[in-house]
Amino acid sequence: MTPATVTDLLRNAFLTTFWIGLPVLAAGFVIGILVSLAQILTSIQDSSFSTVPRLTVFLGVLLFSMPWMLTRLITYTSALLGDLGRFAH
Repeated sequence: MTPATVTDLLRNAFLTTFWIGLPVLAAGFVIGILVSLAQILTSIQDSSFSTVPRLTVFLGVLLFSMPWMLTRLITYTSALLGDLGRFAH
């Protein structure tokens, strides 16, 4: 296996991981900002006020985007296993 092949494998793995994690992380970032703003405006510093909305949004986004995530993972895995002969050298 050449360094270029290893680099290509790692690049594809990192890009796939990035795209699969992006919806959940972006939703968490947005809801975090909104909850922080709401806490600043209302002066409520309760930890459950910040935790419950974030967990709810994480769960909702995860359930909503799960079919797309699984499709991306299946595509990546099929491509990786389909090219397995190329990596065996």
